[in-house]
Amino acid sequence: MNAFLQTLQTQRWDDHRYYHHCRINQSLHFVSAISFLVAYGLLLVDPALAALVAWLVSMLSRQAGHFFFEPLGYDHVNDASHAHKEAIKVGYNLQRKVVLMGVWAFAPVLLWWEPTLGGLLTAHDTLWGFWHNVGWVWLWVGVGGLVFRVLQLVLLQGPVAALAWATKILTDPIHDIQLYHKAPLALLRGERFDPEHARAQDQAQGQKNH
Repeated sequence: MNAFLQTLQTQRWDDHRYYHHCRINQSLHFVSAISFLVAYGLLLVDPALAALVAWLVSMLSRQAGHFFFEPLGYDHVNDASHAHKEAIKVGYNLQRKVVLMGVWAFAPVLLWWEPTLGGLLTAHDTLWGFWHNVGWVWLWVGVGGLVFRVLQLVLLQGPVAALAWATKILTDPIHDIQLYHKAPLALLRGERFDPEHARAQDQAQGQKNH
């Protein structure tokens, strides 16, 4: 149990310190976390609708923060290159996320071409029916992506790391709210980056200019 908790703590800390420097990214993660909790609640009522909320609101806001706002250059706070961080990323790094998001984006196209997915779904007869079926497919994509990476980690790093990562992913909404609930206000004050990251960037730029 101690090894599991230590691994979970390390994974959470590495994820925060390596990939969440920008206040815009942190704010988007705050929005994502709230909507994920809504999606968790909807799982008990309408799993397909829960998947629509999770993918269209939670995942899009979260991944937009990583792809469009988080710095991808050298990390002077942690003395690490972007390539190094991507190589040691336990879960889905940006390259793996591109593949996952590609599968997600292709799902509605596939469902429009084959409405029943070979008999797995009831063919839609309304626009809402189509999107509700898309929600079911996206639910399977999300569960499949989680299970696939867990199995990979069991082989690569062992069951403790795999279980810790699965726990981290499922509890990230609560943890992100705790970490980033102040980020929107900081952003409104004009604070683009976490102060530690901003200072390190300024110092690196000063050394470069000299």
